[in-house]
Amino acid sequence: MPGNNYNTSPASPRSRLERLLRERELRKSSRSSQSTEELRDGNKEAEKLYNDSHISHENEIWPPNEEDVLDRVAAERFPSDERPSKQRLLVVANRLPVSAVRQGVDSWQLEISVGGLVTALLGIKEFDTRWIGWAGVNVTDEVGQRTLTKALAEKKCIPVFLDEEIVHQYYNGYCNNILWPLFHYLALPQEDRLATTRSFQSQFDAYKKANQLFADVVNKHYEEGDVVWCHDYHLMFLPKCLKEHNNKMKVGWFLHTPFPSSEIHRTLPSRSELLRSVLTADLVGFHTYDYARHFVSACTRILGLEGTPEGVEDQGKLTRVAAFPIGIDSERFIRALELPQVQDHMKELKERFAGRKVMLGVDRLDMIKGIPQKILAFEKFLEENPDWRDKVVLLQIAVPTRTDVPEYQKLTSQVHEIVGRINGRFGTLTAVPIHHLDRSLDFHALCALYAVTDVALVTSLRDGMNLVSYEFVACQARRKGVLILSEFAGAAQSLGAGAILVNPWNITEIAASIGYALNMPADEREKRHQFNFMHVTSHTSQEWAATFMSELNDTIVEAQLRTSQVPPLLPTEAAVDRYSKSNNRLIILGFNATLTEPVDALGRGGQIREMELKLHPNVRETLKKLSDDPETTIIVLSGSERSILDKNFGEFNMWLAAENGMFLRLTTGEWMTTMPENLNMDWIDSVKHVFEYFTERTPRSHFDLREISIVWNYKYADAILDVEFGRIQARDLLQHLWTGPISNASLDVVQGARSVEVRAVGISKGAAIDRILGEIVHNKGMKEPIDYVLCIGHFLAKDEDVYKFFEPELPSESSPSTRATLSNSYRPSLSKFSASRSGSKAAQLRKQRSQSTIGRRGIDPGSGVPRLPTYRDRISPHEGSSVLDLKGENYFSCAVARKRSNARYLLKSSDDVVNLLKELANHSTSP
Repeated sequence: MPGNNYNTSPASPRSRLERLLRERELRKSSRSSQSTEELRDGNKEAEKLYNDSHISHENEIWPPNEEDVLDRVAAERFPSDERPSKQRLLVVANRLPVSAVRQGVDSWQLEISVGGLVTALLGIKEFDTRWIGWAGVNVTDEVGQRTLTKALAEKKCIPVFLDEEIVHQYYNGYCNNILWPLFHYLALPQEDRLATTRSFQSQFDAYKKANQLFADVVNKHYEEGDVVWCHDYHLMFLPKCLKEHNNKMKVGWFLHTPFPSSEIHRTLPSRSELLRSVLTADLVGFHTYDYARHFVSACTRILGLEGTPEGVEDQGKLTRVAAFPIGIDSERFIRALELPQVQDHMKELKERFAGRKVMLGVDRLDMIKGIPQKILAFEKFLEENPDWRDKVVLLQIAVPTRTDVPEYQKLTSQVHEIVGRINGRFGTLTAVPIHHLDRSLDFHALCALYAVTDVALVTSLRDGMNLVSYEFVACQARRKGVLILSEFAGAAQSLGAGAILVNPWNITEIAASIGYALNMPADEREKRHQFNFMHVTSHTSQEWAATFMSELNDTIVEAQLRTSQVPPLLPTEAAVDRYSKSNNRLIILGFNATLTEPVDALGRGGQIREMELKLHPNVRETLKKLSDDPETTIIVLSGSERSILDKNFGEFNMWLAAENGMFLRLTTGEWMTTMPENLNMDWIDSVKHVFEYFTERTPRSHFDLREISIVWNYKYADAILDVEFGRIQARDLLQHLWTGPISNASLDVVQGARSVEVRAVGISKGAAIDRILGEIVHNKGMKEPIDYVLCIGHFLAKDEDVYKFFEPELPSESSPSTRATLSNSYRPSLSKFSASRSGSKAAQLRKQRSQSTIGRRGIDPGSGVPRLPTYRDRISPHEGSSVLDLKGENYFSCAVARKRSNARYLLKSSDDVVNLLKELANHSTSP
């Protein structure tokens, strides 16, 4: 597999977990083999970048180390002639890690934009990384674009050019005014909710247009085998744009903010489009399990898709969803504490705050960071603990952001007002309790501040991860300070056992936690710090990125394995050609979703549309022509009741098999039953009581009591309420069944897309085929054996044995596409087939029926209709030896609208079924 460096090894582990653990060990081995001096040299550029500024924005990135060092372990594993070349990684984010300033017509100055993602990718040596994004400047002329592209190429960066209007509508509008507040549990802006949809729609259109511009640049520079890693809420449409251009492209998407609960996300007008776009990616990553769970829940509740432990499944296509908690480069912080300039800063701070405990807050000046709550909690602590007023100081670093936005300006004024009031109330002429800085600190100064801090206070109202807590822990090897951490920060799930978790909205709780932290015994501080320090130093940013990329490559491999098992689309020309050349054809058709017109459950205004099964209007004339062909026999095999089949097919000359083949008739005759005489139906009343109970507690659900089964259907409930609601009720119903009326009964429980059916064991469409076939052969008096079979249906998994009934005798390990190309002869007769393949499921079913007592002609007491003899009883030995003369190339089994099936081929929809039947009808010999 291109891109997986270890897949060429004959000893490659087979499971994802084995591969992941193996690659982690290799990375650790590679890192440990390097000396401290090599590590320091390899990170000089990153050290310089940290010196410029430190506070990182969750959505910004900076350039990777450009050293081209081959992994030492990989070199040992592969000889020089077998060593794989580096796989290219295209990192796509809203902003490039550099900002451009124009110096002249054809000259540019590039300035480093500090961020956190690059530290994660510094440690991944096996990838050749390119960065794609907006450079933060509007360049309209061709010369400027050409020269900027050339300048950025030296930094391995590729620009995306956006005009001012797009930036305003896409970035300032949809991203920062709609998505960012919503993802952080802030309400949609009031003016956008009350105004017309025009402003929202224009912003959303600009968002999609911008994502397409990013995709155009990626497509231009993409090479086969590249991995594309899309980042953050700015680019939720990008995976879809990329996959539409090249479905084989390896695409991962990662969100650096929280993902809200489904109840929050469903308020977004474009909720479904964004979810479906993200789901086109191969791997979707989040910082915590909660965010991943919310995403899967949104896909199930809003889109009606199936959530699995692996991710989200849509008609056999699985999108992997997983949590990948990001970390920091802890070694850089630990080494920095030994630097002379950091030691000088630490000495100065200790002298400045001698005799006082130091509390620290480091945040962007943002609504979600909870700075006012933090300061108010500190005020309450001082109120309740007067003895601490001269013994503790709070240092709050608040880095300004989005200073042109009125809401942020208001927040700044609010914080300044609170700080001034508290300092005026508790301060003295020589000292104040709060030191507030509206600026960032350089890397060395910040490391020194972390090192002398006794208590770090993180009170985020909602945070994707918050790496300040990680940085504080990395610098606390000597002091072993205490971390007070908001439970709404992503880091709480990683550092919660060692930190004091608080609800940032509970001022009293935070104040109490401050007192507990300041008075904490040394042995408890030691234990808490040790836990957090071990996590921070082992779960680094490099490990985060390497794990994500390893998972992405493994996901691609597994997806290709699943795809190779998916049957191909039906070769219509071959099916029609074989039909025209055959002498006696058998066509077996399902009804629901096969011969019905596609129906949306909801009409305008949320009203339920009529959901009764109705024949596709375009297929009537075709069925008439096919059913009148003397060389063609048609069976409609359905789980529906007899009355429904009579209503839709009574005008045609064909066979109708209702309730999974338990009732059979030629449209010119009477209904007969294939039901075994000894079939026990004593269970029906107890199951009916359970179904009645769940029908009452599930609005608009209903159940159908049939001859040999009972079906509870909640498709109407899904249409009005919530897809997940119906599924929850169905799961509860199954629990009641298995622990109650059917706990000791010999029954099958069949789960459909929106239904639960309980039926007697052995009742399926495949099990009824030979009974039906026997009656057809006897009634028709066939002169020639059946030499062509076409079986099409949207059958439940339980009923897909109908496809296997006619399956030619081919090796079981061959794939559907391989089987379709073989021309091995089919068994000359059903009896010979049973003898030669007695171990197969179909043969076992026939053996069971031959030993039953259903061969006697009689009247079924339950339905009051004649009972059919078995297939073997109705035909003579001469007829039995010549019923089928079927070759593999003349058998076509097709599943409709399913991607996982036992059928040989697939058809996308009932419209495709109609078109196929029309083609066959054109080659029929109707009178």
